[in-house]
Amino acid sequence: MSDNLPKAIHDHNTLKFPEGFLWGSATSAHQVEGANINNDWWQWEAQRPLSFRSGLASDQYNRYEGDFELVKNLGHNAHRLGVEWSRIEPADGEFDTSEIRHYQQVLNSLKDKKIKIMLTLWHFTLPLWVAKKGGWENPKISFYFERFVKRLVPEIKDFVDFWITLNEPTVYLYNLYIDPKWPGGKKTWLLRNIKTFFNFTSAHKKTYRVLKLLDPNKPVGIANNIQSFEPFHKHSIPEQLAVVFSDIVTNHMFYFFTKGTHDFLGVNYYFHYRLDHFPTISRPKKLFSALVGDKQKFRDVSDLGWEIYPEGIFDILIDLKNHLPVYITECGIASTNDDRRTRFLIHYLQEIFRAIKSGVNVKGFFYWSLLDNFEWHLGFNPRFGLVEIDYGNNQKRTVRPSAYVYKEIAETNGIPHKLLKLLGHGMRVEELIKV
Repeated sequence: MSDNLPKAIHDHNTLKFPEGFLWGSATSAHQVEGANINNDWWQWEAQRPLSFRSGLASDQYNRYEGDFELVKNLGHNAHRLGVEWSRIEPADGEFDTSEIRHYQQVLNSLKDKKIKIMLTLWHFTLPLWVAKKGGWENPKISFYFERFVKRLVPEIKDFVDFWITLNEPTVYLYNLYIDPKWPGGKKTWLLRNIKTFFNFTSAHKKTYRVLKLLDPNKPVGIANNIQSFEPFHKHSIPEQLAVVFSDIVTNHMFYFFTKGTHDFLGVNYYFHYRLDHFPTISRPKKLFSALVGDKQKFRDVSDLGWEIYPEGIFDILIDLKNHLPVYITECGIASTNDDRRTRFLIHYLQEIFRAIKSGVNVKGFFYWSLLDNFEWHLGFNPRFGLVEIDYGNNQKRTVRPSAYVYKEIAETNGIPHKLLKLLGHGMRVEELIKV
């Protein structure tokens, strides 16, 4: 071989993220607070086995100070959390000032620790009185939600850096109407689904305008469940059409009907699907279904059977290129194997880094979740947390090794080369954090 040939260049530097990048984790009120006795989920859970009732959940309502010390000590500079509407307005038009003060104390605890706050105003639960009036099917819900926001926001706006109006409205629609598993679910496809969808868009637009009046300098968005699709057979025209249709309905339609009322795009990413059919009204449930059986057998999946596909987050981010700033508002893995969680984090963050280098304006990443929590209709078995919760031992917290790897990433604002190299050598996380 000639000595004149150019030598390969290997970059051994840290994969540096943009200056000011937000590194954090996320929770939702009902999943971690516990004892949310005034909402629709609490009533629905009462009819289920004990392991599928939220109960005390992670008891963060009482333990928030210790949990936020963990946030600080683990190197996070941002945190996403939510408020529980049913605590603040337990009856129609009646607001509980003691609960508002509680949330002021919660948010102040984060501010004292110099943590930026992304606050979610609605995350799946409804006050029971709203649910009894028809929930999101009732056209008046945008009025009820706007009234709640007008009462709450002036009390807490000084603590909040980013507002999330709604969390995953399309996921809510799916679990109510297409594959009903949640409170108020009804097997239907078109009419209720469409009506509820437009009630969501109306509520978001009204809330956006209210927030811009009450707190004009803070960015407002939603946390949208963005999914990655590809055809199972690369050259199948029906499957290609299915990908385009599914991408439009799932990833873009809400934005289309709420155009001009987003300051950023909040991306929740968990799902990658290979479609082997074109969805029809007779098979609506299949619209978002992953392939099963032999077609899925050799895929790498989480404990919930969700495919682990890092390339998918690159694909969906490229699809958002040249639009608004992007925050990854949720991305995580349910696994009792913490080595897998570490590999998940590094591989997905590599793809996010690649998207940034390709011109996508990604400005933050919030791992789901800070804590193990109540995973809705799936109960307590799925373990997403950087911090383990021992539900049989007074909700004892134990920081998982993956949290320390994420801490190094956050504190260096990038992925150190040693993490890429050592993971390639198959080292366990416990060995990795000692290097």
